[in-house]
Amino acid sequence: MREHQERHYASFDDAQLFYRHWPATEAAAGQPRRAVVLLHRGHEHSGRLEHLVGELNLNDCDFFAWDARGNGRSPGERGDAPGFEALVRDLDRFVAHIADVHGIAVDEIALVAQSVGAVVAATWVHDYAPRLRALVLASPAFKVKLYVPLARPGLKLMQKLRGNFFVNSYVQPQWLTHDPERIASYRTDPLIARPISVRVLLGLYEAADRIVADAQAITVPTQLLVSGADFVVHRGPQDRFYERLGSSIKERHLLPDFYHDTLGEKGRAAAVNRIRSFVQARFAEPLRRADLLDAHRHGPSFEESEKLSWPPERWSLADLRWRFVRAGLRFGGKFSEGIKLGIDTGFDSGSSLDYVYRNEARGSGPLGRIIDRNYLEAIGWRGIRVRRTHLHELLRVAMRRLRAAGLPVDAVDIAAGHGRYALEALADGSERADSIRLRDYSELNVDKGRALIDELGAGAIARFDQGDAFDRHALAALHPRPTLAVVSGLYELFPDNEQVRRSLDGLAAAVPVGGYLVYTGQPWHPQLEFIARALTSHRGGEAWVMRRRSQQEMDDLVAAAGFRKIDQRIDAWGIFTVSLAQRVEA
Repeated sequence: MREHQERHYASFDDAQLFYRHWPATEAAAGQPRRAVVLLHRGHEHSGRLEHLVGELNLNDCDFFAWDARGNGRSPGERGDAPGFEALVRDLDRFVAHIADVHGIAVDEIALVAQSVGAVVAATWVHDYAPRLRALVLASPAFKVKLYVPLARPGLKLMQKLRGNFFVNSYVQPQWLTHDPERIASYRTDPLIARPISVRVLLGLYEAADRIVADAQAITVPTQLLVSGADFVVHRGPQDRFYERLGSSIKERHLLPDFYHDTLGEKGRAAAVNRIRSFVQARFAEPLRRADLLDAHRHGPSFEESEKLSWPPERWSLADLRWRFVRAGLRFGGKFSEGIKLGIDTGFDSGSSLDYVYRNEARGSGPLGRIIDRNYLEAIGWRGIRVRRTHLHELLRVAMRRLRAAGLPVDAVDIAAGHGRYALEALADGSERADSIRLRDYSELNVDKGRALIDELGAGAIARFDQGDAFDRHALAALHPRPTLAVVSGLYELFPDNEQVRRSLDGLAAAVPVGGYLVYTGQPWHPQLEFIARALTSHRGGEAWVMRRRSQQEMDDLVAAAGFRKIDQRIDAWGIFTVSLAQRVEA
């Protein structure tokens, strides 16, 4: 057994999470340092994975394994976290810590994860698009077997009535493995916690549903190990995930007699040998990463948007259904101010977004306000408001970094709408920008934005001009040269990557090396068909058809322009992302 070191790292909320580090015992000649990161299954901890460090026999690799928040020796109530998304963000910070403190880049890391840990890993790879070398998922808990009828809707109802609460795992150790030593140690291990909070459990289900449905966005080389006699999780979603994977290199192995603890089974050599071969093969070749710069011309998101752009067959049941939905919206618009504004200006217009940001239900009488509140609580609009919070966070991060580097904070937002979110973040407080330049193509938005500047008393540092966010030459000529550029909610509305690249190239010419870009993305949306069939855009009232860009596609466009992504936020539903990138040398 290798000697290990016990350490802690500060996660996104400064929680000090425990991890173990096994340094490499053999140096790989002429190769950068490499690592294997291990994620334990639910209820367990990093000590339960220590046997894999020796069994995998990858002596030229460092090994790391954490105790997930609320597990093992990490803090937090046992089995709990602020939400499942917090575990995913913890992993993002863990890999960043390995790079910062141990000097091992993410593209020299293989991630091996089991059960709940495998869902955390798959969600991170999908949502954050890391340049990971390899991903190994053992019996991912995409769908836990809840043997009580209607258990999941029942838990949702109880959560609404009671708030967060805990349920104990029904799983007995003899259902996990045939290995008598593992069974005995599971029963006596004081660090194993049987409870799990309902918010983590339901968050696990929701994230798993989304990741299985959109597995095409994952292009990292992936190996899937499926236990054939698993009492704990269903096999079907694992198969669907594998079939939809966007990875050009992928393997699936069925281990017929294995129980759920795939990496702790009695005959686990069959699994361990496959993992070793897969990881060694990935490290032996250059990093594999799909080229998505032309994803607007072919591929899953192109086909999805093309399908949505075609209306249903006239007078079909689908056509009648959407006619009824649109009629319902027009009727609602007679009472709800927000719906009426969307119908009049486009549901994606700057006016609509400003209304959503204000989040004040308005309408004709009590009924109108009830309809308007229901409209404002739509999942997409809730995500938009979280996106604003994340924009504010990363804009403040960028401003602090610029101040620390002795650089001015000269900000530009190239498609600001009314500019409310930008002005709230950039024009207020002790850290406010030195100058703010807001731009938008719409004359209405420019007029509204100028009025908002006056309302907020920001006229000394802010100005609002009319301009085209896709005019490369106009962006390149911005003066003063912006050290902080903002693009929020724009590229998501335009499917053509060539158009986006012109805009990003213009910003790259304007922003000096060391400056920052804050940009948004929309890798997922649960209401794409509703939006395309029922809502209209600001472009002449035409149907609002969106082409989703995976986070990797968006990041690759930004990287091609000369920016390096350094941080990211995403909402709990996985709809909207906000990222921070720095301008680097060409």
